[in-house]
Amino acid sequence: MSQKNPRKKTAVAPHPAAAPSPKPRPAGEAFSRGVAEWTFNFIILIFATGTIAQPFVIPTSSMEDNLLVGDHLIVDRMAYAPSGRLTGHLLPYHPVKRGDIIVFRYPVNIKEDYVKRVIGVPGDRIHLMDKQVYLNGKKLDEPYKIHKTTFVNMYRDNFPGAPDVNLPPSAVDMLEHHVVNGEVVVPPGHYFAMGDNRDNSLDSRYWGFVPQENIKGKPLLVYWSYDAPTEDLVDFTAGHFVDLVQHFFTKTRWRRTFMLIHGYPI
Repeated sequence: MSQKNPRKKTAVAPHPAAAPSPKPRPAGEAFSRGVAEWTFNFIILIFATGTIAQPFVIPTSSMEDNLLVGDHLIVDRMAYAPSGRLTGHLLPYHPVKRGDIIVFRYPVNIKEDYVKRVIGVPGDRIHLMDKQVYLNGKKLDEPYKIHKTTFVNMYRDNFPGAPDVNLPPSAVDMLEHHVVNGEVVVPPGHYFAMGDNRDNSLDSRYWGFVPQENIKGKPLLVYWSYDAPTEDLVDFTAGHFVDLVQHFFTKTRWRRTFMLIHGYPI
């Protein structure tokens, strides 16, 4: 008697239940999340702007023809920061050098920022004779400087000498306590800075030395340059806003956009 083989039944896997669709978040929760993200990004931006880099605008002609009135700069605030054991290997810190262009708090009024070129570092001896700078007894080669007047001013161009203007206490102290044999001697922790436009620059000749702690950084590049008068750059006036709207493309100095700024080794 033959025996029939039973049919093999194929096991059928149970159909998985459909994954539940995510519940939409309430509009209020999404809005709060967006605000939190934007707030975080804003804090990071402010930190980066205030700690690593900072915008700065040139308001006067003291650094012509290298930096022009209306140049908007990015200033590297970390360049001269004191380096630690670890950060000294990671970040390009270096001391302030002769020939560097620096942005610093104006010693007479620290609420104002100035930009000048470092001419003397601690221990240097400086004097001017007929517009020519002498550094540590040697005539200084300065291809970056310009003179826009031909007459010689006895104090400005033969420095240090008897001032012909009223000077602030910091400059008086420099002339009374830091002049040796007719030369200004830069004290420790300070720097002597001058504008490249030598005949029209309010610099260390008129207000004394730049303290190390006043230095904010060094300019890296011009990110935008706009032909505007000093008063519009110092205070953003309604007239300046109208001028921007009407003449943005014609008054922007496009050739200076992203121009790198370099010091000159002295």
